[in-house]
Amino acid sequence: MKGSYITPAVTAFDSEGNLDFYALKCVYDHLVNNGIKEILILGSIGEFFALSCDKKKDLIKFAVRYINNRAKVIVGTAGVNITETIELTRYAFEQGADAVIVISPYYFSFNDSSVEEYYDIVARQCPGDLYLYNFPDRTGHDLSPGVMLRLARKHKNIVGCKDTLAGMDHTRELIKLIKPEFPGFKIYSGFDDNFAHNVLSGGDGCIAGLSNVFPGLCSSWVEAVEKNGMEKVSEIQKTVDILMGIYSVGKPFVPYIKKAMNIIGLPVKEYCTPPMPKVTDSEAEQIRNILEKAGMLN
Repeated sequence: MKGSYITPAVTAFDSEGNLDFYALKCVYDHLVNNGIKEILILGSIGEFFALSCDKKKDLIKFAVRYINNRAKVIVGTAGVNITETIELTRYAFEQGADAVIVISPYYFSFNDSSVEEYYDIVARQCPGDLYLYNFPDRTGHDLSPGVMLRLARKHKNIVGCKDTLAGMDHTRELIKLIKPEFPGFKIYSGFDDNFAHNVLSGGDGCIAGLSNVFPGLCSSWVEAVEKNGMEKVSEIQKTVDILMGIYSVGKPFVPYIKKAMNIIGLPVKEYCTPPMPKVTDSEAEQIRNILEKAGMLN
């Protein structure tokens, strides 16, 4: 079996809301040095939705140059304005990104034909590999298996998707419908605890946030899957199931992932874009307790 664990990297900020380039270097080194082969910047956990186009460009340029081919770089380029999405997509490839990922249009709940048309426009203007991103809890609509299949048939540069739903039902239908015709189409889950289930079902792994904190654990999971070491796969699954509690400490979960990174010693503060919540002392203690229960604190 083959599987991949792609890290949707957090975006580190200082107390004034500026990009914290030193912390970003530490994050990228932490990921690369612990076996992560692909890094997504400006995903949901990267707070793409709250950054100006100029700040996104600054981050793209910095990340591609600093990672410097030590891992593949995928860039989230979507926005409410399709013109800006296309502009940022082109910019990402100009800077040397390996691929882009585009969430379906949000704010209004669109029907299938509108969503398909949106991706038709973006794909025609995209000069490289493009991943679809389905996150119904954030967009208000589902990027259905049928739409994804039609898009894959029309656009060779649409090479895969991230399917962010809590269970595997929807992702399993994607695998059953798309893989027979397009076996190379990558289908990733968006939650860490679905990694093994995804691969066992014929998918390609996950793009999920716990790998910001414990990339070595996630890389070991990939290795165990590839070696058919099911005892190890099960052992890591149990650890990840405990760590998933971090997502429930508070909502949105982004500052709590950052706090976990800080607790294990990374120079990442929980500063986020407003109106993200501030982590309280009580919440920080909850995170420490989760890490201790999972055996991930020395």
